[in-house]
Amino acid sequence: MKAYVVNQWLKGPNDLVLSSNVPVPEPKQGELQVQVKAIGLNFFDTLMIQGRYQIKPPFPFVPGGEFAGIVTKSTVPQFKAGDRVFGSGFSFAEVITVEANKVLPIPKNFTFEDAAGLYITWPTSYAALVLRAQLKAGEYCLVHAAAGGVGIAAVQIAKALGAKVIATAGSADKLEVAKKYGADYAINYRDKDWTNQVKKITNGHGADVVYDPVGLVEESTKCIAWNGRILVVGFAKGTIEKLPTNRVLLKNISIVGIHWGAYAKNEVESIPKVWNDLFALFESGGLKPALYHKIYNLSTLPEGLNAINNRETYAKVVATVGGHDSKI
Repeated sequence: MKAYVVNQWLKGPNDLVLSSNVPVPEPKQGELQVQVKAIGLNFFDTLMIQGRYQIKPPFPFVPGGEFAGIVTKSTVPQFKAGDRVFGSGFSFAEVITVEANKVLPIPKNFTFEDAAGLYITWPTSYAALVLRAQLKAGEYCLVHAAAGGVGIAAVQIAKALGAKVIATAGSADKLEVAKKYGADYAINYRDKDWTNQVKKITNGHGADVVYDPVGLVEESTKCIAWNGRILVVGFAKGTIEKLPTNRVLLKNISIVGIHWGAYAKNEVESIPKVWNDLFALFESGGLKPALYHKIYNLSTLPEGLNAINNRETYAKVVATVGGHDSKI
């Protein structure tokens, strides 16, 4: 089969080589064998092949984090051959094996491309806004990098919860994407006065919840409301901030982390609730994944990773594997 195999740490996606003679893996007990139909691409995929991610698999390994496909072999009763599934696993290959507890059935009416980017992005945003920030209807929710993978999901979820959504992004095109998917207001965070723009939109109230996958916590403390909650989702800027804790005290605010991947170890009981709520919204039509307009394939997958790293993309970037009718 075809797969990307990493034998040593790489400089970046351009060093990925697609091999055509990789043995097809067989599932162990508790695992599924899945024919991959679509792959969700993420910024951390590049960190993984560089050895800069918190997960460092032993060599050789197939990289990747998200997929959708068809079960070809099952060792567990809850899945059978032919089931359409999505999940988290080392996915840059035509066929993979994956632990069954990291797989879910594809929601009704979703294509493989729709489903390929669900497993990490959507529960991260939902758990952040609902479990951690307890966002309420009518509150102002400020979403940074609102056209990105987790950001666009946060925009849609916040709207579904009845919040007033203020989106930030670094270009006019990306702001239009955020508005297309539900943002009520849009601000370019490259504007020097963006925090004042937030205050103006909210009539001086400030944002009740800030969703930050970038590293804009310090600046966001300037436009947060009394009792506001700032969600630390990621550090796309590449730096770890030092915070003015006097503002945390004076504004009575909370700085709240979200590490969805650690819920499986520390708070497993919350995982089914998050997925049940998301599936209800997916299948009612309340939420629909936003995809980047260019769909890559297995051969051009490194181009997709470069596009993400160069901030050329919006929403979820996906690569298809093999020929298929995505609506099957």
